[in-house]
Amino acid sequence: MYELTVEAQFDAAHNLRRYNGPCESLHGHTYKVHVSYAGAELNDLGMLVDFKLLKNTLADVVGYMDHKYLNELPEFKENNPTAEHIARLIFDRMRNALGGGISKVAVWETPTACATYTD
Repeated sequence: MYELTVEAQFDAAHNLRRYNGPCESLHGHTYKVHVSYAGAELNDLGMLVDFKLLKNTLADVVGYMDHKYLNELPEFKENNPTAEHIARLIFDRMRNALGGGISKVAVWETPTACATYTD
């Protein structure tokens, strides 16, 4: 099995509803995102998928959240915009855009803490 990973980052603000602590207040992060794409077969060029395609697709997906107040996005009207929910959103959007292949998404909220979603 082959696996490729690309990285992007975006800046956004959020607050956690019903949370008893500092994250209940409006605050922001520079999120770092790692997206992995896996498959068993290489194409005739010896690539699983072009890195350019992965990077451009990820840029579009995180661009949707860049410099936004995440709580106002439709995806977070019911669910808190936690790193876990953000990872799932990115996973689903990447998989839909590429027709499969996404194996893992990790969202780093701080340099020392991340949430990962796998299928």
